Amino acid sequence: MSTRSTISTCLRRLALSRCVNHQSDSSSAPFHNISSTRSYAARSSYPRNNLFSRISPLGSPGIRVAPIIDQWVEEGKKVRDMELKHILRDLRKRRRFTQALEVSEWMTARENFEVSESDIAVQLDLIGRVHGIDAAESYFNKVDETDKSEKVYGALLNCYVREGLVEKSMSHLETMKENGIPRTRLAYNDLMCLYTNIGQPEKVADVMEEMRSNGISPDCFSYRMCINSYGVRSDIESMERVVKEMEGDPHVPMDWNTYAVSANYLIKAGLKEKGLAYLKKAEEKVSNDILGFNHLISLYANLESKSEMMRLWKLQKTVCQRQLNREYITMLGCLVKLGELDDAEELLKQWESTCKSYDFRVPNILLIGYCQRGMVEKAEARLRAIMKKRTPTPNSWAILAAAYIDSENMDKAVRCMKEALAVEGENKGWRPKPKVMTTLLNWLVDNGTVEDLEDFVDAIKSKMPADEEIADALNKAHTRSGKEVDGLLETLAYVQSRPQ
Repeated sequence: MSTRSTISTCLRRLALSRCVNHQSDSSSAPFHNISSTRSYAARSSYPRNNLFSRISPLGSPGIRVAPIIDQWVEEGKKVRDMELKHILRDLRKRRRFTQALEVSEWMTARENFEVSESDIAVQLDLIGRVHGIDAAESYFNKVDETDKSEKVYGALLNCYVREGLVEKSMSHLETMKENGIPRTRLAYNDLMCLYTNIGQPEKVADVMEEMRSNGISPDCFSYRMCINSYGVRSDIESMERVVKEMEGDPHVPMDWNTYAVSANYLIKAGLKEKGLAYLKKAEEKVSNDILGFNHLISLYANLESKSEMMRLWKLQKTVCQRQLNREYITMLGCLVKLGELDDAEELLKQWESTCKSYDFRVPNILLIGYCQRGMVEKAEARLRAIMKKRTPTPNSWAILAAAYIDSENMDKAVRCMKEALAVEGENKGWRPKPKVMTTLLNWLVDNGTVEDLEDFVDAIKSKMPADEEIADALNKAHTRSGKEVDGLLETLAYVQSRPQ
């Protein structure tokens, strides 16, 4: 049997086993701030009106995609190996890991698909993200030893690094060495990620040096990790030295992100002129990268340079195809940060005149700006003006409630929170801030009637985690009233019986 056939048989057996053991979706395992989704397959593109166009819009992680593929097959249409890998890569890029794992397991369970070592590595990485380290280790242990290539070992290492598991990462690296698995650039980058994530940036430069001593050249990610490690320790001289090394490396292209990261550290160190020089270099590299423009606009806001912000905003509108809600949120946030509320109002009007879907996260930025400057009444008036055409999200009202608490206007704070709770039915994932709710509850205990408090708790009980503060508030209100209230006692029993 050929090596490729052995790999296919092995992975297919594992995939079928997992299909039995993992019929229901699990929430994604946590991941750390600095990590990357590994890419093991060659890139390709496909026209619209195919299987990709059916799966791509299914953004909710609770939607299963295997039935979509099955239906495609039942319609007599072919499912190509490279098309599934294209879908898989896109789902991973969008962090839809549960669906990506489902596609991977569907693919590897079919006998007509040849499975490569890259496929094993991808599936291992996804198992770690979706089901956790124990499941990833179990999967790794079931892979035939002859199929455990550098990519497969590297995928498990990436799982350990993502979880910040230092001992397991080091032990795994030692096992790789014992088994003759070469330490690649990707493994060194993972190790630098690990030290960064666990708060030991001083070790990153040592890893970089070891990588070079073993004849492995750094890539863009390696350089950026090293630059970041010096920046967080305010070692500006060493940071600038690495930037110059990167600029002089003919095999590594400079990018806007590296200059922007360096500029940010220079600005924080009080070296404004040097920071501005790096921002200009970043702008030269940004091309039509809309996220790059957003980042640079934010950095100019940190420098309180409104003119540069507005210049880049205008350039972004010219260079990029279109500006999404995300871009308006960035720009509004920067204007609010500088206290330019009149300009923020005008920008919001521009957005409202062109937006295709009304995203309340955009006007919420202006509401926050008003509230931060004590103009809560104006924020509420602005929200009520929007309400003439649209139903706001609960978070819009919660912003006002928190601001009224800060200004000690508790009656209005309670009223705004009731408004939030009244519209939360269409926003099932919304949760009020516990501190805000506790403040309102305690105020109602001292100033409201038992009926007011009972109504309020009844409205929030599905949104608040069970804790003693709610029960204590109800007990105090009941004691103060000196009377039995059946509904209050039922609510109290409900709260106290909920699992912690």
